[in-house]
Amino acid sequence: MPADRLHLVRHGEVHNPQRVLYGRLPNFRLSEDGRRMAAAAAEYVQDLGRPVAALYASPLQRTRESAQPFTAAFGLDPVIDERVIEPTNVFEGKHMRRAMLSPANWRYLRDPSIPSWGEPYLEIVQRMDAAMRDAWGQEDGGDVVIVSHQLPIWVTHLAVAGEPLRHDPRKRRCALSSVTTFERHDLEWVEVGYTEPAATAGSVDVGAV
Repeated sequence: MPADRLHLVRHGEVHNPQRVLYGRLPNFRLSEDGRRMAAAAAEYVQDLGRPVAALYASPLQRTRESAQPFTAAFGLDPVIDERVIEPTNVFEGKHMRRAMLSPANWRYLRDPSIPSWGEPYLEIVQRMDAAMRDAWGQEDGGDVVIVSHQLPIWVTHLAVAGEPLRHDPRKRRCALSSVTTFERHDLEWVEVGYTEPAATAGSVDVGAV
């Protein structure tokens, strides 16, 4: 028997006082509010009353820290999976508004459908799908939690919904410490839930790619 449900959990708020696009840069940890958000996500999953059989996380610091409340709740050490990491982006370490005003950067904006500034959306979907299928198939019942990032979770949602992968990053439905839930029906992913268990009003959410 495979797993029962798979939850894609976004990390909590990151300590980012300079408000740069942090991408895959090291040493971006959760803020105090981010730790509270991550705890709220774990509490939500725990309150579902469903057994959780496995915990996975991206290798970045903010996702590993966001997985800690799940470890405390379910007694599971996270398996680090590179396939659920934040995508690459040429604007890492920069302030996006300033970067987009520079003519030197305009070449990176030539094709938003790929996107031309970073890892192609289709490649993100493919690696996320592979990670999800492996995690799903390795468990004998129970739920799986994967702690990942906004863009990988959002394009997974778009792909499962059959929608175009090109999108406006400002309109993603993937809040900090949100939980997007899937089941697998007839070898196809089906989204069965989305919730925002953490209060995010006033949070800083400007570093996602």
